[in-house]
Amino acid sequence: MLVFYVAEIGGQPHKRRKTSDANETEDHLESLICKVGEKSACSLESNLEGLAGVLEADLPNYKSKILRLLCTVARLLPEKLTIYTTLVGLLNARNYNFGGEFVEAMIRQLKESLKANNYNEAVYLVRFLSDLVNCHVIAAPSMVAMFENFVSVTQEEDVPQVRRDWYVYAFLSSLPWVGKELYEKKDAEMDRIFANTESYLKRRQKTHVPMLQVWTADKPHPQEEYLDCLWAQIQKLKKDRWQERHILRPYLAFDSILCEALQHNLPPFTPPPHTEDSVYPMPRVIFRMFDYTDDPEGPVMPGSHSVERFVIEENLHCIIKSHWKERKTCAAQLVSYPGKNKIPLNYHIVEVIFAELFQLPAPPHIDVMYTTLLIELCKLQPGSLPQVLAQATEMLYMRLDTMNTTCVDRICFSSLHL
Repeated sequence: MLVFYVAEIGGQPHKRRKTSDANETEDHLESLICKVGEKSACSLESNLEGLAGVLEADLPNYKSKILRLLCTVARLLPEKLTIYTTLVGLLNARNYNFGGEFVEAMIRQLKESLKANNYNEAVYLVRFLSDLVNCHVIAAPSMVAMFENFVSVTQEEDVPQVRRDWYVYAFLSSLPWVGKELYEKKDAEMDRIFANTESYLKRRQKTHVPMLQVWTADKPHPQEEYLDCLWAQIQKLKKDRWQERHILRPYLAFDSILCEALQHNLPPFTPPPHTEDSVYPMPRVIFRMFDYTDDPEGPVMPGSHSVERFVIEENLHCIIKSHWKERKTCAAQLVSYPGKNKIPLNYHIVEVIFAELFQLPAPPHIDVMYTTLLIELCKLQPGSLPQVLAQATEMLYMRLDTMNTTCVDRICFSSLHL
């Protein structure tokens, strides 16, 4: 657990003097919630069941604290999304009123994030709410209604395209988690939302793509616009009947408990109107370096239009976003990624790091962070990661002639440190 997390969650430094039993209890709850899902002698399911019991017992005295903590981890620890939605599902099954208060608190936080232009965090909150459908906390029809309102933004006039893009992305990027459940309950409504989404994607402008591509050549890997790529991934997932094999779904172990719980309807949600102060995320181009041929002996890398590729990359980006200030912790979290034995993890990690380093017009974090992170990763995996990094570096130098000059400068800076 990172100190800066606990400081943000609790509002005070982690190593503070205990002034009372109440403070000690709050610190203990904070620690339990933040650490759930980390390595333990007990199973994840056992830890979740135990934690739900502890939190339920403390609700009479610490309900507001627990609500605040759970809302904060939903926003700040998206890589542990399904762990926390399962925990909320277990609490809702034990205490229906608390489940309702949590949903209301999440909606308030979503509105605040949108108002403050915190669109990246808002995506995580929407995804969290959607996964609560799987945990029988939120009724599927009300989630579909929210997504209908999201996609209706594509009909707005005199607003920036990036506004419409964000609401479509928030909808599509939640479907790997909840698409199957929503289609089983509301297939006609979902088909209508899909039709409106497809219509929008066909008519939107993509003049930004050449400026954001790392390479001018589309061989060996096309550099796709992010919404086009995600749409292709979701279309394939839908064609495969929503069968996805990578997302950790601990709530399945508690199905007999969760299916008995009463569900909550989301309140009607109207996207806040565009204002002159609104600042939306920029569009992106998906960076590709590797495919299944680059690691013929290891596990097969999912294809570029496989939804597993999106889920893996999204989770790795989330880990970097969560831990980038502590390179050792960040590296350790990356190499201990769940399900690492089923994928060529080192290839995914290196590709995601270079994707961020080469992101145009600017990377999410300072250039040197990525270099130091790669060094830490090589220390942790000396028998495998340096070889993947060497392979990637050779690829980059072979393709310098078609690379954006800004990205060439970043390679030079990084190679100096490496």
